[in-house]
Amino acid sequence: MSRTDRNVISIRDFTRKGLEDILELAQTMEGCRGEPYLTGRILATLFFEPSTRTRLSFESAMKLLGGEVIGFSDPGLTSLTKGETIRDTVRMVESYADCIVVRHPLEGVARYISEVSKVPVINAGDGSNQHPTQTCLDLYTIQKCHGRIDDLTIGFLGDLKYGRTVHSLAVALSHFGARMFFISSPQLRMPEAFLEEVRANQCECIETGSMQDVLPKLDVLYATRIQKERFPDPVEYEKQKGIWRIDLAALSEAKKSLKVLHPLPRGLEIASDIDGTPYAQYYQQAANGVPVRQALLCMLLEAGPCAS
Repeated sequence: MSRTDRNVISIRDFTRKGLEDILELAQTMEGCRGEPYLTGRILATLFFEPSTRTRLSFESAMKLLGGEVIGFSDPGLTSLTKGETIRDTVRMVESYADCIVVRHPLEGVARYISEVSKVPVINAGDGSNQHPTQTCLDLYTIQKCHGRIDDLTIGFLGDLKYGRTVHSLAVALSHFGARMFFISSPQLRMPEAFLEEVRANQCECIETGSMQDVLPKLDVLYATRIQKERFPDPVEYEKQKGIWRIDLAALSEAKKSLKVLHPLPRGLEIASDIDGTPYAQYYQQAANGVPVRQALLCMLLEAGPCAS
């Protein structure tokens, strides 16, 4: 596993080869139930922010491989309310578990926890920064849909400023020569730092305010919800929340092979009339979180096919 350490904090920690290794192992993990690769191992899930798919798919992945899960999804029920520091929480949890998955609303907290912890740490989302395991399952979904990741044209739609899944995925796709369109309002455009990083990898990236102009060119349309919880101004959120919406009529000019992805949960941005069509891949995308996270857990814990 071509990484700088035994943590999964940023997609920047991975080379192309490292990402390909994860996808290959995830394919091996498809349908892997009852294999006791992680028997006797414990995963701690520390979720300081709401989650459905990420938390449950990690729990499912761990239990399907024979492991156990402890943790919390409501920090209000922990000793943090008594003034305990995150550092002390982590030093306590590391004595109970073999690996920690953390989600936190502040950027950089996952990195800090990885520096404190003696056991591997996985970033399950830190504010509007990154979500590296979501990126791995997004890549896996794209590969399953198109048979490859290389040289595809990807459109990112919606909240590109606060949408951490977009930030991580764009960086990862730059290793595969993707052509990228960033479709948003000026207020929610992709942060310049990520655009510069993508361009530095010699990938074409174009910002636009028109979905219809670029739709016929796309192999993948990756939609995101407007991140209400990250807006400093509720009035600005109200202005932005209904701008982007995809329905079946809007896809009339798209390629028949277009696949629509979304990290979920969705808001107004994808109409339900797309759900039963070949375009829709977001439910399968969510399901792919289990084999991908099984692969990551086996790699970090050096278990099963990754046993040294």
